[in-house]
Amino acid sequence: MLQALGLGPAEEAIYTALLARPTASAQDLARQTGLVKTETTCILLDLTARGLVAIADEAGSGAPDSADREAGRRPARYRLTPPSVALAPFLVEQRNALHRAETAFSMLTEQYRSTAAHPAGSVVEVVVGVEQVAHRFHQLQRGAQQELLVFLVGAPIAVPREDADMSESSALDRGVDFRVVAAKDYLDGPGMAQDARAGITAGIELRLVDSLPLKMLVSDRERAMVPLDMADSGGEPSAIVVHRSGLLTALVHLFEKEWSQARPLYTTATGVRAEPAGDQQPTEGELEVLALLLAGISDRRAASQLGLSIRTVERRTRRLMDLAGADSRLQLGWHAARAGWL
Repeated sequence: MLQALGLGPAEEAIYTALLARPTASAQDLARQTGLVKTETTCILLDLTARGLVAIADEAGSGAPDSADREAGRRPARYRLTPPSVALAPFLVEQRNALHRAETAFSMLTEQYRSTAAHPAGSVVEVVVGVEQVAHRFHQLQRGAQQELLVFLVGAPIAVPREDADMSESSALDRGVDFRVVAAKDYLDGPGMAQDARAGITAGIELRLVDSLPLKMLVSDRERAMVPLDMADSGGEPSAIVVHRSGLLTALVHLFEKEWSQARPLYTTATGVRAEPAGDQQPTEGELEVLALLLAGISDRRAASQLGLSIRTVERRTRRLMDLAGADSRLQLGWHAARAGWL
């Protein structure tokens, strides 16, 4: 917990051990943490110098815990400096460091985009090899702040399913809007139905189509990754990373087209099932959005009340209008009443 503020594991162990008692000697803390006494003493002296710990009492002069209580001298005892006072400068320092890193990131990104020396390379880059492909895949997923769009086709090659699960969980924890279209054969793999069920439960919106033209990952509509034929790279997995361009816009458009025609997947006791192809009824989640919109609540307030992102509310509203054949929300309300949706 405190390593983010610059404390190492042993320092954090000593610091948290002191939380449980008003004062303690180095020997007490060594016994509690399992560290040797000399290391504990050095850490306490360092924490004292940094203002995180203070000496509560020390009989006589000389270094704390020296000479093994010579002449009846009691070992020094330590107490925590109030964390609200002691840790605040460390927190400010970390915030400033993060701000500097974000500023540098923005400058480097802008400089890279504006460089005219390699115009083709600024749009498309080729990545070859299992490690490099996996590395760029995780970069795109972990760097997403708003939205991830994914096509799933066939069995994973460069990125094992369990590794992809970790990146997905990280994105969902950050509140990233995660939409996935899977080809029907993707769910035929061993354990894939259970993985899909876990993903939907975690917050991924998953839909199914009979087939897809390619695998794809789009991050924040800023970058996309598309695998290449392994025959073109000597049998090694390879991919292209597409940056913001007309080509990226086309890939996003392709995703939205497939998404609008795909069938939503729902969880079952053992896996997932797809909405029947002929079923043109709104989903339960879409009806929740519809009820709030018809009550005059704005998209933003509806998102807040339902615990969704604003993008999700807008997307569900758009699908409702497509189902109703409506050009406006007024027409949508009229169709909903006529069709008995609510």
